Amino acid sequence: MSTRTHKITLIAGDGIGPEVSAATVSILEAAGKQTGCTFDWHRYDAGADAFAKTGEYIPKALYNSIEDTRVALKGPVTTPIGGGFSSINVTLRKKFDLYSNFRPVKSLPGLKTKFPDIDMVIFRENTEDLYSGVEVMINPDLAQSFKIITTKGSTRIAQSAFDYAKKHNRKKVHAIHKANIMKLSDGLFLRCCKFVADKFPEITYAEHIVDNTCMQLVMNPWQYDIILTENLYGDILSDLCSGLIGGLGLVPGANLGTECAIFEAVHGSAPDIAGQDKANPTALLQSAVLMLHHIDETDTADNVQTALEKVYAEGKTLTRDVGGQSGTKAFAEAVIAAL
Repeated sequence: MSTRTHKITLIAGDGIGPEVSAATVSILEAAGKQTGCTFDWHRYDAGADAFAKTGEYIPKALYNSIEDTRVALKGPVTTPIGGGFSSINVTLRKKFDLYSNFRPVKSLPGLKTKFPDIDMVIFRENTEDLYSGVEVMINPDLAQSFKIITTKGSTRIAQSAFDYAKKHNRKKVHAIHKANIMKLSDGLFLRCCKFVADKFPEITYAEHIVDNTCMQLVMNPWQYDIILTENLYGDILSDLCSGLIGGLGLVPGANLGTECAIFEAVHGSAPDIAGQDKANPTALLQSAVLMLHHIDETDTADNVQTALEKVYAEGKTLTRDVGGQSGTKAFAEAVIAAL
């Protein structure tokens, strides 16, 4: 068997980040041994830990590493609230023009939730909208934030969603908006979505207003297949959809651009349980599965996903957040045993 080595930038994160990252790395390396896949991990800090060591929230060496490897796996990172600090996630997305935030939301076997058999995908524009960070203080009592929507940004995220739908035999794309109020900005977004949709007549295209979508998701989420939306709405809706299947600790995330990609757990750093062997590595592990597909290690990806689902179906070695009694390390060992 020939061996394939992949250079990956690893940002362990802080809080529970180092624990879930270590668990994920151990599973990937075990799976890779079976398929002839090895990893050359380039490890860097970001966020609070990096600032304490280097005085920078995102060290220049980390930027250089991502430019070199073009692929990063990132654990949860703490960004201070207030004080003028930019979000680490937003900064990395803008730096590398990671315009497509891709989040599959799929029920795991064995977990009892109010909404069984969920299987949808969210495509969220990742660089524009109110997250552009363009704000001014008009006067001490008036702050203004600018909502940036462009033809380029809207068209390319729509193209990503429809290309994925065609490749994976998805049947329906819903564009989510608030164009009834924001007629210019969200109106432009919808025009771009419709322009792309017209090139895919075999895929059903529909448009829902964002507040109605929130209601529909908790009444009949099965009507949605692919959700296509702007940055802020996508941030909110992806967390809501995560709740349908058991929470943010289960859902993967990918930030995709033309040159680079960063795969990350979408949950917080949970400092209250850090170092206690309680964290669930599922979100980061499933993000790593997306990464494996991205680097064309499909067999390794499928093996990891199958093993993960086997552990959930058996239900004997789950972490506390999903009703089990096991710790992070024991969960990782169970997945490795199931490979």
